[in-house]
Amino acid sequence: MPRMGAATWLVFSFLLAMNSQTTAQSDVTVSVFSTTSKTVILKWTRISGATSYKITAAPKSSPNSPVAFVTYGENTVMGSITSLSSNVDYIFTVEALNDAQVALSSGTIESSTAPEQMDPIQAVKPKDSRSLMLEFNPDPSATHYIIRILNLDGVFFREDSVSSSPAEIQSLTPYSEYTLSVLAANSGGRSQPSDPVTVKTVLPAPEITASSPSNDSIIASWSPVSNAVLYTVSIYKFDSNTQTEHNTSDTNLTFSGLNAGSLYIIRGHAWDPEGREGESSFYINQTTRPPAPSSVNVSMVMINGTGKLSVSWELNQELFGLTEYHVTSDQGLTCNTTSHTCSISPAGCGEVHIIQVTASNVAGPGSPSAPVVFITVPCPPESLTLTDSSEDECIISWSSAPHADSYIAFVKKSDGREEMCNTTSNNCTFSCQCGYTYFMSVLAFNHAGSSPQGPVLNSTTLPCCPEGVSVSSVSTDTLEIMWLASRGAEVYETRAVDDLETIICNDTAPVCALSDLRCDSTYSVVVMPCSDVSGCNRACRSHTKDTVPCTPTNLILEPKNSSGVSVSWTATNRAAAYTASADGDGGWFSCSTNGSSCDITDLLCGSTYEVSVSATSLSGDSLPSFSDSIETEPCCPAELTVHQVTQAMTNVSWSGAKGAQSFITSLTSPRGHARCHTKDSHCLMGCITCGTSYNVTMEAFSHTGRVSSCTYQGFSSSACCPSGVKLYRMAGDSLRVYWRSTGSSHSFTAEMFGSTSNYTCTASPGENSCNVHSIQCGDVYQLVVSPLKAEGDKVTFCPQKLYSVTCLGSNIGTVIYRGKRSVD
Repeated sequence: MPRMGAATWLVFSFLLAMNSQTTAQSDVTVSVFSTTSKTVILKWTRISGATSYKITAAPKSSPNSPVAFVTYGENTVMGSITSLSSNVDYIFTVEALNDAQVALSSGTIESSTAPEQMDPIQAVKPKDSRSLMLEFNPDPSATHYIIRILNLDGVFFREDSVSSSPAEIQSLTPYSEYTLSVLAANSGGRSQPSDPVTVKTVLPAPEITASSPSNDSIIASWSPVSNAVLYTVSIYKFDSNTQTEHNTSDTNLTFSGLNAGSLYIIRGHAWDPEGREGESSFYINQTTRPPAPSSVNVSMVMINGTGKLSVSWELNQELFGLTEYHVTSDQGLTCNTTSHTCSISPAGCGEVHIIQVTASNVAGPGSPSAPVVFITVPCPPESLTLTDSSEDECIISWSSAPHADSYIAFVKKSDGREEMCNTTSNNCTFSCQCGYTYFMSVLAFNHAGSSPQGPVLNSTTLPCCPEGVSVSSVSTDTLEIMWLASRGAEVYETRAVDDLETIICNDTAPVCALSDLRCDSTYSVVVMPCSDVSGCNRACRSHTKDTVPCTPTNLILEPKNSSGVSVSWTATNRAAAYTASADGDGGWFSCSTNGSSCDITDLLCGSTYEVSVSATSLSGDSLPSFSDSIETEPCCPAELTVHQVTQAMTNVSWSGAKGAQSFITSLTSPRGHARCHTKDSHCLMGCITCGTSYNVTMEAFSHTGRVSSCTYQGFSSSACCPSGVKLYRMAGDSLRVYWRSTGSSHSFTAEMFGSTSNYTCTASPGENSCNVHSIQCGDVYQLVVSPLKAEGDKVTFCPQKLYSVTCLGSNIGTVIYRGKRSVD
């Protein structure tokens, strides 16, 4: 077994103690614990029954040609194999052997040895007070490098991993000594460290701050740097190639004679006692304060009634960075801007301001500009008054305004027209007319401009009298007055005056109705335009108008005949014509007169009329009087028909009759009369005598009882039916019809109706029988004898008799009377 150091044996003993508790496995598991350029330490698992373990190393390029081996006892699970070459890939085999040196199990692993020891570090240079730059010869077999750093006492400080040369070592302490060495490393491990070198970091950079106390100087200052014996500070102007350096042992430095409002860049470093230059500070920027603005100009503007002072000045285009300008007034107004103009507000009228402008940048404010005295616009004149100098002219005057050089008076009419007066005095004259509102204002002027809008004086002249006045009567007690709207009028007062009363109407419209006037009267009417401001114009002319006539009263109607009425009334008008009118369902009828009565004629029958009277004059028509109604007699029916139903009964019917509610119809003759009273348009009358001529009359009654007598064409009843009608047998097949003679001048017809045959015979006037032939026996016959009317029609209501006609051989046998029956 190879010889091991005390530290190695401690590691092995510890591992043996750990593995003594591990259960034996069937296969050997191998792992690499560590590697160097010549040695590899392996670990493996314990195998049950093994009495020793053998490690063999062979190059990976020649796995069957071992170059070294080593054997360990049965209780060892970690061991090293040495005498290897640096930076070579090996295959390591661990075999578990028994007493007969027979392998029970084995395991392999691949690993590379570490590179050779590095050459010493070639160069070390400070990068800054906390960093060093190292240069060394690279090793081709290394994948990276380890920089080992020891402090001043040689105590381990830290190790940094770097990928190549040169390499930067950071986070060091300024102005401190360090011992450095480099190790090569790859997957196999680390090489031995190179020979050490000792180096010292430089002083840290001073922390410089700067300020500009004026527009041509800058002060740089810093805190003392430990171990520093001298400081160097450089300064150069931006956009300039000129740089100056200054050495000092103090901790501040003043640069003078600089350009105002310019950017300067400042940097510095410290020197250590060994004369080494320390780390340079960061560049710091410092701007000198700006110069005082020049050519300051002040003007005044008015915006929405607020005064502003607009201050402007010349801009220096060579100034660096943002420059802000601060404008102040001794009246306490200020504004800030980065441009060449600024407005301060509110600026009142009639003020005196002393204005200065100061430029500022990041370094602070510069010197203020020369003061400028500025007088603002004058205040508007006050105490505006208006006086009338003549009928069409007005004078406006005002009090003087301080700092004012001139005035302009503006007079604006309500129609939009405007007059302007430019003056240096304190009054102006302008024209004024009726019905206008005048708005008057005065502006004062000086070199700064116009004063603000001052008080506005408004005055309204009296409204103009209306034109186109017309007065018309719209009723007996109302006059309608219309006119064209007049300028300046807000309301109109209309008055109507007669001998006894005054009627007043107020309205905003150009029309007015004066009511409750007396009829048939003369009124004086005047329209006065008024406004709330100027009052009423009472100089307008009046107009005379008569009201319409009074309404007639005490209407009296007196019927004259069936179609006329006499109308009378009471008339009180001074001069009027009267018209009486009747209006109803029969139309409109009238009569006219200058008196108090007239007759209306040709009224239609059966009509109801409303009658009234109205008066007319040049001023118009009165209201109609209260009306009264009158009813004319009802109309007679245009048509009336009498139809005889039976020998003693007739049916009378008639057409409609306007205005009639009931009727009495009469049939009269020397032999008697018939009468009926009905609301219908027909009636049935009995007790008529046959063969008699009747007069036909009618009385038509209205619902109020007025009656019309109507006469119609006479009516003659039909001839009387014959009596004593009998039927006799004659020789052969003939029969004779016989009746009792009535002495009538009518002809008669006899009719026989059998079941199979009908027979007829006719008798001339004065005759009372007729014969029928070729009678068929053996049948029952209906026999009726009827008189004939003048026009040849038979009377249809005569009675019938029944006879049986028997046969005797081929001839008529016995004629038997069977009784009577009515006509069907």
